[in-house]
Amino acid sequence: MKVVPIFIKSFILTLISLSLYAQSSIKPVPNAIYNSLRAELGKKLFFEPMISKDGTISCASCHNLPGNGANSIQYSFGVDTQEGLINTPTVLNATFNFVQHFNGQAKTLQEQVLLPITNPLKMATTIKMVLSKLKNSKYKDEFERIYPDGLNEKNFANAISEFEKALTTPNSKFDQFLRGETHLSRQELLGYKQFKSTGCINCHNGVNIGGGMYQKMGIFIKYKEAKKLNGRIDITKRERDKNVYKVPTLRNIAITAPYFHDGKIVTLKQAIRKMREHQLGITLRSKSIENIEAFLKTLTGETPKILQGMK
Repeated sequence: MKVVPIFIKSFILTLISLSLYAQSSIKPVPNAIYNSLRAELGKKLFFEPMISKDGTISCASCHNLPGNGANSIQYSFGVDTQEGLINTPTVLNATFNFVQHFNGQAKTLQEQVLLPITNPLKMATTIKMVLSKLKNSKYKDEFERIYPDGLNEKNFANAISEFEKALTTPNSKFDQFLRGETHLSRQELLGYKQFKSTGCINCHNGVNIGGGMYQKMGIFIKYKEAKKLNGRIDITKRERDKNVYKVPTLRNIAITAPYFHDGKIVTLKQAIRKMREHQLGITLRSKSIENIEAFLKTLTGETPKILQGMK
């Protein structure tokens, strides 16, 4: 009788435990909870190019709204048409991510708001300059009306983060399925089962079906990035965090191409195939890829209420 080493048994049991937890932790997108007055102010600021160095770039320049909350090109462009280093992640449902940015640079939405402003490849300015511009604009009175202490760095970040909290996309077909309100098609249901059985769900789980953990990109096969990136090691300085990134959400994945942190993958089928090879070390048949794609298309939710009516 062949004896299985203890560490292998432990590893297998851990995987089984993670899989069972992951499968039970997917929940429908809940109703957005936010302060409506602050969110409406944040909405205006999100579309305001005044907050960039030369008045040409707003948050919406990179995060298309209304729309997919991301960008349809591989890299976004900042002031002076400078090209970014990483693909723009969707801001839709970002409130459910456990950290923000692919490398986890920001712990909260409010922290995240300030980072693009000082990034030389994005807005390339300073918080002091932004506040100075806003104090000499129509926004000064709005801040004084909504916030007891008026316009300052904290309240500026809070207003935009309140708007981002409102950017949830509930009531996808899959959410309705989870609530017992509808049925998935045979192919969609088969794709969901294959999504679970082949291990995708171990990383893509929770309300956001992703966004809840870090993972190394290229576990089984090294992933060749379009640009030289380092991942979370830039934040932690630990070698084990090289090529480690936040697992992205799969919510609205069918409409947020291109894919991955480098935006190199153009189609959803390609993304599924590449993830299986690099992350799971397996090759899927074309039919299985089509099934999983059909399931992923059920994750497209409704337009956030705060954006409804916009063009």
